[in-house]
Amino acid sequence: MFILLGTFLSALILSFFSIPSIIRVAEIKHLYDEPGERKSHDQKVPNLGGIAIFAAFGISLNFWADFSKVPEIQYVLCATLLMFFTGLKDDIVHLVAYKKFIIQIIAASILIIAGDVRLTSFYGLFGIREISFIFSYFLSLVAIVGITNSFNLIDGVNTLASGLGILITSIFGGWFFLYGYIEYAIIAFSLTGALLGFLYYNWTPAKVFMGDSGSLILGIVCSILAIKFVEINRVNSFVSSGPAVAIGIMMVPLFDTLRVMVIRIINRRSPFSPDKNHLHHLLLKRGMSHLRVSLVLILINSAFILFAFNSGIPGGGTLMAIMLGFAVTIFYAFEKVRIKKPKFPEEVLYKN
Repeated sequence: MFILLGTFLSALILSFFSIPSIIRVAEIKHLYDEPGERKSHDQKVPNLGGIAIFAAFGISLNFWADFSKVPEIQYVLCATLLMFFTGLKDDIVHLVAYKKFIIQIIAASILIIAGDVRLTSFYGLFGIREISFIFSYFLSLVAIVGITNSFNLIDGVNTLASGLGILITSIFGGWFFLYGYIEYAIIAFSLTGALLGFLYYNWTPAKVFMGDSGSLILGIVCSILAIKFVEINRVNSFVSSGPAVAIGIMMVPLFDTLRVMVIRIINRRSPFSPDKNHLHHLLLKRGMSHLRVSLVLILINSAFILFAFNSGIPGGGTLMAIMLGFAVTIFYAFEKVRIKKPKFPEEVLYKN
């Protein structure tokens, strides 16, 4: 317990006290996220918060984790380092989408092949249990790249990505701690602390954004935690369906990614083309402030976590289908309900 507390606090302190210097450097060098048609902010804001998140996460993990017990942690650091520099370049000079995608595949391959961070079973879904290494590689590759990008895409309003990240990593971290997988709990709580230190400065009106350098780190670490959760549960059966519960833990970013891609395909557009159809855009159009959008989506994700862990529904396919049905129903209702815009001055302050 002391190790986890030290992990969390060291990451929190490093992140919290490094961000003011990062903001100052960004202002001097004019490194801002500029307002635009697809942006939900109307002022220039430094977008290098990912530097603090990565530094706090990496230093805390290196200091507290025992690499001799879990050697694959070195590959976790290698993959997050690749994601950090990829995101940082994109934040500063913009990186072509296909190059970012290639680097994500390389980072995922390092985790899968060198670190053996991969899915090895279908849990009986579609009658399939054990799978070959080749199929395991492609399934794990899709999972890692998909989860990584889902957190990158959900980062559209203040406190949303960091708030969801704190919720999700703390749930994974608590589960790993509860069942004795301390090194993975250290990975989770290193990121929880780093995100919490960042959250203070991302509160509306935001002083800094995490940028792609932060959201890509958040995404790839969550993908690692999710895969290890599924694989550990496959051996020990701590929950009834590991894959379905893992999806429930990350339901909002995963459903948001699935939703926008389906909409783009229906409209005969590339599933990777940018637009303003994300869940946070939907709620902003309904008159919600940034703070309310974040709180609503975090509360919805929390509800899915509680349901996934406590439903007792046998069969992962059934649980996944029920959760997907709930998600479609909830957000269809949001599309039909008009929410009144803020009337009071203190609420207006939280608009951007």
